[in-house]
Amino acid sequence: MHIIVIASIFERKRVIPLIDHWQKEPVGFLIGNTYRRMIHYVSLFLKEFDLTTEQFAVLYRLREEEGINQKELAQRSAKDQPSMTRILDTLAKKGFIEKALSEQDRRAYIITLSPKGREWIEQAIPVEAHAVADILEGISPEKLAFLREILLEINENINRKTTD
Repeated sequence: MHIIVIASIFERKRVIPLIDHWQKEPVGFLIGNTYRRMIHYVSLFLKEFDLTTEQFAVLYRLREEEGINQKELAQRSAKDQPSMTRILDTLAKKGFIEKALSEQDRRAYIITLSPKGREWIEQAIPVEAHAVADILEGISPEKLAFLREILLEINENINRKTTD
């Protein structure tokens, strides 16, 4: 019954049938599915550090530059403010970060790694790198560079379309 309804809708709109579209595995579906599977795989390795992939990403960014405010950290980690607040609260409870009010802006927090956070991220980085290497096994550096270039172009297109 559903196929008949879908077929009649497509006949009226003269578009590609939905079933054909699914069989070709749309790029968005592949990107989303691959991302979810990569996150799941890496998370298996980070469990021993009591870290999620989101928490790892934030600690990694802090390792690159400590003493930045929460808003800047959210931007660098590609997280929205509510998600960043949740992640930072969890990391603070685990003793991985320290939060202090900014001297320049009393509404902002400056985030730094705690000694425990620094130790754990240093131990977790090679483990995460090993997981990523597993995922990318057999893919040439040239192909990876090309994939990166395409993904950056897609992001540029999205940025251009959403800021117009």
